[in-house]
Amino acid sequence: MNNLQIISTETLTELTTQRTGETKFFEQVQCLSDSNELSSALACSKVKFVLFGIKEDIGVLANTGQAGAKNTWDVVLKALLNLQSNQFTTPENTLVLGHLEFSDLYARLSELKTEKSLQTYRKSVEIIDQSVSQLVYEIVKAGKIPILIGGGHNNAYGAIKGSASALGTKINALNFDAHSDLRALEGRHSGNGFRYAIEDGFLDRYFIFGLHENYTSTEILSYIKASNSTIKFNTFEDIMVRKQSSFKSTFEAIMNFISTSKFGIEIDCDAIQNCPSSAQTPSGFSVNQTRQFIHYFGAHPNATYLHICEATTNLESSRENAQTGKLLSYLITDFMNTRRIS
Repeated sequence: MNNLQIISTETLTELTTQRTGETKFFEQVQCLSDSNELSSALACSKVKFVLFGIKEDIGVLANTGQAGAKNTWDVVLKALLNLQSNQFTTPENTLVLGHLEFSDLYARLSELKTEKSLQTYRKSVEIIDQSVSQLVYEIVKAGKIPILIGGGHNNAYGAIKGSASALGTKINALNFDAHSDLRALEGRHSGNGFRYAIEDGFLDRYFIFGLHENYTSTEILSYIKASNSTIKFNTFEDIMVRKQSSFKSTFEAIMNFISTSKFGIEIDCDAIQNCPSSAQTPSGFSVNQTRQFIHYFGAHPNATYLHICEATTNLESSRENAQTGKLLSYLITDFMNTRRIS
């Protein structure tokens, strides 16, 4: 498959540490030796989850945002693989596939003149869309649950399209996000993945959880209103500032709306307070509230995929990167564990 880099034994050796008397996550996860027979390998595998990274931040740059999400997969992988394997974790039920690599696109983009960059970045996102949707299609078609890590929120489009294509029907989406990502159809970028998915016929019902009122335009609110209730949202201010409803009652209402058919779970790290991300916020949900969100919605049998995006790495801070990797590892294992006990 184009752009797919299977994780190698060399990478596993470099990233992991063994200790006497302990069994680590990486010792019991499944891996592939070859990507050429991906479809048959997935069909034969008994795992439930297929985990892969997306090494790009072109979608963020195409949205005039801050780069940094390209290497998130690396720090997450190191943190996840070094977790303990015990009765609370499920490494034997997980296939760590590898990552989608777009170094060829970056090489081309590095040669661009500034005045032509935005348009070309947006065309490049269409190529990324194809790779993501194809891989998600293969995973969902095989009856597995994809977990997508890294990159910009533009990759929601590929996750939705791939899932819907594999299932032969539109799906729903639940987005834990400070932003709606319903920006105009102006060329693909990280701010309009859900709008393209709606307009292209892959996304049916869409709920935005914790939308920030200060960063939502009148145009987007009008678009939501015109959707005839197929798009709904609540705001961060309603939940956390004005406290108009409890988490429990809010969750129940959303579940009634979103779980009518298969749905994807989207976690944009911009919504987590002080999490290093492309649009880092000082006012957001806590890590534990984010974990509760994934635990609740991930347990439903119609939850079809998990996509965690927009977290960034910092070349000058290995400690910050380690914390980011640890944070996302909690979210990944929370999702897998709740499916294990559901």
